[in-house]
Amino acid sequence: MTPALALAALRDALPTRRYSTRLAETPVWFVVDSALPFLSGMQTASVVELPSRHAQTVTCWDATNLAPVGSGSRLEVAGNLYPVKAGFAIHITPSERLLCRGTFMGPAYIEAIAWRAADLQRSARQFHDNAAIIAGGLTTLAVFVFLTALINREWTYVIFAAWLIGNMRICANAMGWDSQWFGYPIPPGILPVLRELTFAAYYLITIELFQRLFRDQLRSVGHVAALKLVRCASVPLLVCAMVLPYRYFIPALWTLSAIAICVLIFLLGLIIWRSRTRTVLWYAASMTTVLGSILSEVCSAAFGVKLPLGDADPVVTVLMSSLMAAVAIAEKIRAERDENRRAQIRLRDTYDVTPVGLFTLDGNGQFLQTNAALRDMLKMREGSYRHRYWQDYFQPGCLPQCDAQATTGRPVEKEIHPHTFLSIRDRCFLLKIIRSNGCLEGSLQDITERSKAVERLRFLADHDSLSGLLNRRGLQQAIHAMSRQSAPWALAYIDLDRFKLINDLFGHQAGDQVLRQVAARLRTHFGADTRLARIGGDEFVCVVSDLSVDSVLERCTELYTLLNDTPYRSGNRVLQVKASLGVVECTRVTRAQDALSHAACACREAKKHPHSRMMVYRAGAPIFERYNREMRLVEMLRQNRLPSGLFLMMQPIMSLAQPGDSLNFEVLLRRRAPDGTVELAGEIIVAAEESGHIAAIDRWVLTSVLDWIEINRKALGNTRFICVNLSGGSLNDEQFVEYVCALLKRHRACATMLCLEITETIALHDLANTQKFISRVHELGAKIAFDDFGAGYTSFRYLKDMSADALKIDGEFIRSMPGNPANVAIVEAIVSLARNLGMRSIAESVEDVETLQILREINVDYVQGFIIAKPQLAKDILEAHAAVDFISDRQLLEELHRDPGSDSFDALDCHA
Repeated sequence: MTPALALAALRDALPTRRYSTRLAETPVWFVVDSALPFLSGMQTASVVELPSRHAQTVTCWDATNLAPVGSGSRLEVAGNLYPVKAGFAIHITPSERLLCRGTFMGPAYIEAIAWRAADLQRSARQFHDNAAIIAGGLTTLAVFVFLTALINREWTYVIFAAWLIGNMRICANAMGWDSQWFGYPIPPGILPVLRELTFAAYYLITIELFQRLFRDQLRSVGHVAALKLVRCASVPLLVCAMVLPYRYFIPALWTLSAIAICVLIFLLGLIIWRSRTRTVLWYAASMTTVLGSILSEVCSAAFGVKLPLGDADPVVTVLMSSLMAAVAIAEKIRAERDENRRAQIRLRDTYDVTPVGLFTLDGNGQFLQTNAALRDMLKMREGSYRHRYWQDYFQPGCLPQCDAQATTGRPVEKEIHPHTFLSIRDRCFLLKIIRSNGCLEGSLQDITERSKAVERLRFLADHDSLSGLLNRRGLQQAIHAMSRQSAPWALAYIDLDRFKLINDLFGHQAGDQVLRQVAARLRTHFGADTRLARIGGDEFVCVVSDLSVDSVLERCTELYTLLNDTPYRSGNRVLQVKASLGVVECTRVTRAQDALSHAACACREAKKHPHSRMMVYRAGAPIFERYNREMRLVEMLRQNRLPSGLFLMMQPIMSLAQPGDSLNFEVLLRRRAPDGTVELAGEIIVAAEESGHIAAIDRWVLTSVLDWIEINRKALGNTRFICVNLSGGSLNDEQFVEYVCALLKRHRACATMLCLEITETIALHDLANTQKFISRVHELGAKIAFDDFGAGYTSFRYLKDMSADALKIDGEFIRSMPGNPANVAIVEAIVSLARNLGMRSIAESVEDVETLQILREINVDYVQGFIIAKPQLAKDILEAHAAVDFISDRQLLEELHRDPGSDSFDALDCHA
C-alpha cells in the first residue's frame, strides 16, 4: 500500500490511545494527530515517543504533503526519527499530523506519548539506569552464587545462578532492552530465535529449580505427577523454540507457561501449609513474586488484562524476587551451619562415650586426642595423654609399619599386645588406623575375650573337646605333614571293645570318664612328641615317628598291657575295658587317607583274634596290595564308572521233589581279569558298599538279567524262578527302588521269573520300608526271598508280617549238619516254619551227598551248592534242560532217583 492509499483508508478511522497488532507481522499504517485531545497541550519542539519494544521498523511522512519525516530500524535511523528507550521517537510540531508505517514482532501495542524533549531525556536516562541496575545486580548475584556453588559442589545453586540470569533476560524483555547484552546490540536476525530459546530455557530452569529447592517438601505434599507433567512439557517447548516462527511460538509459550505457573503456585501453597521454615517461606515468596509477575505478563499479552502484580515496576519485582531468594540462601546456609554445629556436638559426645578407644597421633606418635574408653584401656590419666607417646604402650615398630600401610588410603587392621612390663600386658587389642590430614586417626578395641574364644575355636577345630586329643581333621593334617618327612613312621589304631556296653549300663558320664583316662594313658606312654587323636566314639590313633616298626611294635605291646590290664575308675566303680590295636608301617609315599584306612583294617583283623587282639601290617605286605585295589575300585565308582570285565554266571538251584523237571538258578557277579582269568566279585562288592555306590552295581545286574531273560525267554521253558541278590544299601536307596519298579514294569512279562533275595538282617532293619518294597514287587509279578536266614537276629514276630515267597537257609547251618543234630533240628524247624507260612525253603552251600540226604528227609524244597553244580556260564544254562543235567556225582544221581516228588514253586500260596 502506498502512503496516499493508506492516508485515504485512515480518513474515517476512529482515534484510539492504544492499538494491539494481535501478533500480526504484516505492516500496520497509523496516523499520529497532535490535535487529538490526549496529545494536546504540547509545546513547541515537542517529541512523540513510539514506545513499542516489539517494533522492528518505523517510517513516517507528513500527512499534509506526504513528505518524508524520518525512518528507522533496530540497526539504523534517518531523518527526524531516532531510537529511544525500547522504541523510537520523532520530533513534531503541535499542529503536525504524521502518517506512519510500522512492522512489529510479537504481542505488540502501538502507542504515541507526547514528551517535552528534556523530560524524555530524563525518562530515557532513568530507563537505562534501571536496566543497568537489573543487569549489574543480577549478574553480580548470579556470579556470586555460581562461584559459591562450584566451590561447595552444590549443583542446585548452579541452576539457581542460571535462573537469576534468566530473570534478568525476562525483565529485559519486559522493559524492552533485551535487544542488547551488556551494551552490545544483538543482530535483529537472531533476536527472535534467541528470545524463543530464552523463554523455553527459563521455563525448564524454573521447573528444575523448583523441584530441587523443594525436593524434601514435595515428598510429603504429593502431587508429584503434576510436576513431572509440566517438566516433561519443556521438551516440546524447546523443540518449538527451534522450529516455529515467533508468532506461532508465543501462543504455545503462553499456554504451557500458564499451566506450569498454576501448578507451581498450587504446590507452593501446599508446601507453605505443610512446612513453614524460614528458608521455605523466603524461597516461596521469591518464586511467588516471579511466577505472579510472569503470569500477569502472559495475561496482559494474551488477553490485554493486567493482574494486580502487572502494575508493579519490573525492576522492583525482579530485584525483590532475587533479594528474597538470596535471603533464602542465607537462611539455608545458617540452618546448615546450625545443623553442622549440632552434629559436631553430637560427634564430640559420641567420641567421648563410645566404648571403643579412639585416638589421634601426630607424626612422632604423640597422642593429640583421646577419648575416655582409650584412657581406661591404657590406664592413662585424663590430663596426661598429651604428654604420652604410642611407644610408651606398644612396640615402636608397630606404628611405622601401620603408617606405611595406611598411606594407601585404606584402613589398616592389626592385633597388637602391650609391653610386657605394663599392668595390661595380658590384654589383646585390635588396632584400626588410617592417615588423615597429616595425622594418624585410629581406634583400639579390647578383644581379649574374643581372642581367647578364637583360640579356643581354633583348638576345637583340630582337637576333640572331651579328651583334648586331635580330632579327625587334626589327625589328617598331622599324617599329611608326617608323610612329607623321610624318617620312618607308623600308625597305631586303637579301638575299645564293647565300649557301648559301658554307656548302656552306667551312662555316658561313665563312658566319658573312661575315654579321658584312655587319653591320659596314651599321653603318659608316648609323651609329647607323638601325635595322638580320638577320631570316633571309642577309636584312638597314634602317629609315631622316628622309630622302626619293631620299636613301634614293642611300644604298642606295652601300651596294650597298659590299656587292658589296668582297670578304669568311674565314681565308686572299677571297670574293665579291653582294647584292640592295629599297627601299620608307613613310608613316604603312603597317603594319609590310605594309612588311616589300613590301620583301621588292621584293627578289625585284630578283633578277630581274641587272644592277641593286636595286628601289625608291615610295609610291602600283600594285604596292602588288596587294599590298594579296593581303593582304585572305590575311586572308579566315585567317578560313576563301573569296573571293566564284569559279567554274570548262574548257579543252578535244584528241586528235591522233581530234579529233572526244572531249571532254576541264582545269578552271580564275576569279573574277567585282563589275563583272562575269572575273579570273584567280592572286592568289587566291598568297595561299592564302602563308597556308597552299590546301587550302581545292583542296577547293572538287574538290567542285564532282565534283558537276558527277555532275549532267551523261549529257551527257559523249565525255569520257575531266577534269584538275584539285592544289597542292603540299595534297598534303602529310594531312587534305586523307583528304578527297580520302573524296570519291572518295562519287563512285566519276564518279572514273574525274577526272585529278589534280601538279607534277613537288612529286611528287619526297617520293617515298614521292607514291607512296602515287597508289596510293590509282588504287584509287578516278581518274588521275594530272605537270604542267609538264621544268620542274624531272627524274630518270628517280624517274619509272620513279611509276605516273602522263600527262605534261603544260611550255609553255616547246612555245612555242619552231618554229625551235628542241633543244626539238623534248627534247619528242620526253619523248613517247617517256612512251609507253615506258605514259603518255599532253599538250602545253600550243599557240598556232599550225606547233607543232601538229610535235607531230603526233612523235606527241604530246593538245594544249591557245589554238589549240584558250580556257577555256569549263561550259554551252558541255555543248553541244559534241568538242574540235574549238571550233576556228575553218580551216588547223588542214585539218591535223587530214589523218591521223585513234585516241583511247583508257583503253585503254592506264597502269602502267610
